[in-house]
Amino acid sequence: MKAAVPSMPRLAGPRPRQAQGGFTLLEVLVAMVILSLAVVSLIQLSSQGLRLLKLSGDHQEATRLADRIARATEVKGEGVDGGQEGPFTWERRIALVPVPKELGPATGPAPQLYSLSVAVRWGTGRAVELATLRALAGPPERPGS
Repeated sequence: MKAAVPSMPRLAGPRPRQAQGGFTLLEVLVAMVILSLAVVSLIQLSSQGLRLLKLSGDHQEATRLADRIARATEVKGEGVDGGQEGPFTWERRIALVPVPKELGPATGPAPQLYSLSVAVRWGTGRAVELATLRALAGPPERPGS
């Protein structure tokens, strides 16, 4: 038979880990990485949105400038002119468009048809162009007559 081994008294020490509520360090680190990626993405999206808003505002201002120049133009003949307004450089072209005789009136002077285009440029390679047609009754006025 075996001799009975006296049991040793248990010393007070760390107890085996039991399931506790809370997060481990690894879980917290993973959560922080996910949160930081989300914050960086939101900052980039808002930054891109602001850049697009500025670009849209510049485009709208250039379109208004082209429209204003086209409306203020009195067609008196062909020509090219230009100018600068703020950050925008504009160029206006007026050219006579030939009208076939079949499309002219049966009686009276044939109308003069002009092509009017205004190009506005700004920044690096940004441009907008507005084009329209204008009709004048009769022949164009000659300077000095």
